[in-house]
Amino acid sequence: MSFLLAHLLSLSALLLVIDTVLWHLAPFKHRVVRVGVRLALFLVFSALIINAGVSPLQAPLFADDSVAQTGATALGILWWLYAARVLTEVIGLILMRRIGHSGRLLQDVIGALVFLIAIVAAAGYVLELPVKGLLATSGVVAIVVGLALQSTLSDVFSGIVLNTTKPYQVDDWIVIDGVEGKVLDIDWRATHLLTSAGSTAVVPNSVAAKAKIVNLSRPSNMHGVSISIQVPNHIRPRRVLDALDRTLQGSSSLLLNPAPKAVLKEAGETMSEYVASGFITELGKKSEVRNQLFDLAHRHLEAAGISRQLDGVIEPSTRARALLDEVKIFRSLSEKERDELARSMVPQQYAAGQVVLELGEVPDNLMVIATGVVSATVPDGDGHTEAGRMGPSEVMGEQSILTDTPSMATFTTLTSCIIYRIDKSLTRNCMEQRSEVGLALNKLQAVRQQNSRLALMAKPVHIKKNGFLSWLQKRQNV
Repeated sequence: MSFLLAHLLSLSALLLVIDTVLWHLAPFKHRVVRVGVRLALFLVFSALIINAGVSPLQAPLFADDSVAQTGATALGILWWLYAARVLTEVIGLILMRRIGHSGRLLQDVIGALVFLIAIVAAAGYVLELPVKGLLATSGVVAIVVGLALQSTLSDVFSGIVLNTTKPYQVDDWIVIDGVEGKVLDIDWRATHLLTSAGSTAVVPNSVAAKAKIVNLSRPSNMHGVSISIQVPNHIRPRRVLDALDRTLQGSSSLLLNPAPKAVLKEAGETMSEYVASGFITELGKKSEVRNQLFDLAHRHLEAAGISRQLDGVIEPSTRARALLDEVKIFRSLSEKERDELARSMVPQQYAAGQVVLELGEVPDNLMVIATGVVSATVPDGDGHTEAGRMGPSEVMGEQSILTDTPSMATFTTLTSCIIYRIDKSLTRNCMEQRSEVGLALNKLQAVRQQNSRLALMAKPVHIKKNGFLSWLQKRQNV
């Protein structure tokens, strides 16, 4: 009997070691499997110690064998701790499946309470200690500790509130009291943010619970983006707003609903501040779209004859020449060559919705956009897909200049535009004088062909839905 008892107790102790090793070293890919294995091992452990005559609800009765008495007492205490651990894991699994990663904090708090109950139960049942006195003493200690750790407890309960109300979750981009970053973790004391500078900001939960929180990730498919531009006061606001409206139309990344808008925010003593804003679907593209809007705003303001310097105005006589300075393919030309080319440029006005260059057309000119927005669409079989939008200083008709091939896209004005035309022969003379011009045109053509392919690939495939009537029709045809 003594040998059998020692054998069962040894197996119970060995089972605890196996559980620890499996939990930390076994390659379980799913947490459900790990928790299930731990629960099964706990049930086997309970069966072993009960068959050995050890009950977690009473003190061991092996007074004749001090070694067995000590081992049984230790296993009885370990049973309560083991039960608390398994129960904590099961609760944590339920919380994680229901409320995601934010359930970890609740799991930690509930786990602490479960372990406290398990310790008190082990002291009362296994060690037969006076639990009432222990609870009274622990109550006094809890009051003292609570007063000493008042701020820490405030963080804990604030963390519970944050996890319950969910103003933000892990991987959300948020702003707390002016600190912007991506939520890395929400533990029992603080929220950890990864800032745009690559550093980690730790915000106590008590501060986050009282602060103004801006969640940039919600709603998930609509994120605001805006730019601020300052223009001299003597420039008429309508001119500036029209240029900024064309700026917003020039970005295909902005949503049409809610519609983007430009407003005069504030008029100072010498400068007025204008804000152009819209919405995008992907938060990760916010910086990219803001940079694009700043560049478009600069180009459209200059195209409208507006300078952001205090003099405020660009003389009309210099606009064609200034436009050539912004066209990338002509940057290799000398100042004299640009002056000569600018004198041969012929402007042409277009209304919104007018076709500038048809699909399959072979133009006799290289066209340079001076003002406005032009949309390029390519055929996709059923209709047309927008491949991109173009603004001031961008060119059209490069295929005709290079190889006399027809246009692969249709170019249509989205706003009223002024487009300069440069004769094909003059452009080819520039290519002969400067090889860099030809290289730039070839590179531009390759980039646009790539953009067209990407636009066609990104177009969602229409799935035809087969309803019940369609099924009946097919059955009748069979």
